Amino acid sequence: MTRKPALSIDKLKDLGSEKLAQLVMGEAERNAGFRRQVKAAMAGKSGPEGIAKLIDRRLSGLERAKSFIEWDKARAFCDDLRSLTDAITSELGPAAPALTIDRLLRFIATHEQVFDRVDDSTGRIQDVYYQAIEATGEVVQTLAPSEADLLPERIMSTLGESTHGYLVDLTATLAPHLPQDTLARWDDDLKHAIAERQAEETARKSDGWFYSMTSQWTAMRQSIAAARGDLDLLIALEAKKRPHMQDTLGIAVQLLEAGRAAEALDWARKPGQRGHSEADGDMSPGRVSLEARILETLDDKPAAQALRWRCFEAVLSADILRDYLKHLPDFEDIEAEERAHALAFEKALPEIALQFFLDWPRIDLAAKLIVTHPHRWDGRDWHILPKVAAILEHDYPLAATILYRALLDDILGRARSKAYSHGAKYLEKLALLAEDADSARPSGMIDHANYLAGLKKAHPRKSGFWTRVGDNKPPTSQSRPRLGQW
Repeated sequence: MTRKPALSIDKLKDLGSEKLAQLVMGEAERNAGFRRQVKAAMAGKSGPEGIAKLIDRRLSGLERAKSFIEWDKARAFCDDLRSLTDAITSELGPAAPALTIDRLLRFIATHEQVFDRVDDSTGRIQDVYYQAIEATGEVVQTLAPSEADLLPERIMSTLGESTHGYLVDLTATLAPHLPQDTLARWDDDLKHAIAERQAEETARKSDGWFYSMTSQWTAMRQSIAAARGDLDLLIALEAKKRPHMQDTLGIAVQLLEAGRAAEALDWARKPGQRGHSEADGDMSPGRVSLEARILETLDDKPAAQALRWRCFEAVLSADILRDYLKHLPDFEDIEAEERAHALAFEKALPEIALQFFLDWPRIDLAAKLIVTHPHRWDGRDWHILPKVAAILEHDYPLAATILYRALLDDILGRARSKAYSHGAKYLEKLALLAEDADSARPSGMIDHANYLAGLKKAHPRKSGFWTRVGDNKPPTSQSRPRLGQW
């Protein structure tokens, strides 16, 4: 079989300019985005001003457009936006970084009206804007200091009142690459803008909710503070936010990394965005892991271990248990692990315990748990149980059988016709597992032959299912058995 030739720059050059020009023309006629890229490349022959002029025309068209983009044209529209940003960065960027920054900012500023024109539930168009922000961060590193010093004013004049949030993302991306004096001036300007806007909003007689830019500007100040290494200012700005809006764990991490563990502990225990304090029982593994690290830094290892174990008891987190065992003295971890497994098996909700045993992993205990609680498994958990059953099939056929029966019973019991193909696969699995599962089944569980007979009697009219099963045709009798056995 002849191998397809691999594409490379050298091999394409071998085609010759005329052949390449023909290929480019053919693709340009079929692909509008590619055609625009070709035009931008041609404009570049006359210098950066020519490219900028061509890009400006496309940006002006994007800014003026108001018509709604239908769903079947959304992908092409997204490709067109991406070709525009590619032209800005690849054609204009190497020749004129300052002009490139201006065009990228202008493009990013179109996001609000673009999102009003198209349904972007897939997030593709958002990705284009995020890529433009990342590209801006790359280009700004090539600017001369005098050009970089002008960026704050350009950003605020172009995006200063944007409500979507890209202003914050842009600042976080650019701030680490700007001169310290520029950052200090930008922060001072934002500080005064926030004070003036808050005074205006306080004096405003409003009859309802309104959006304030001050929250975005505050977040920008925090990005600038981080770029300046001013942790105290960053924390002071965070402390001014409403309690439920504070990123307490993020602040705690930064304080811990800065060697300020006592302050970090206070922030780790604040409710913040999580909505629960330690006293209210916030045992989220991420928060507990951070607090335990802080306690160890403060040389309170017993408190750290006690916290980890309380968290495990509450949520059965495999990660927390690993962390707990790792910090035990030698030879104590085996006994503690057995105690944890016993706690999960005997005291926790079976569904939570099952997830823990799968995460640990202890597949044998997961199988034992399923067999111990055969009626607990809900076939409506179709996004979880098939994967678990597949893991158990080879070594634990009885446990897999219980799960497949739960799934199949739910499909037929609720007449989920769209899932009949899945149900047929589950029945096929049950037939393959029958010999091993029947030999291990407890006394209260019927064998596969009787289970299948029960399905045929209970669901004789579900032809949409039985036609997928093959030879296992339902009987014509309309009698229905008593349900209750599984």
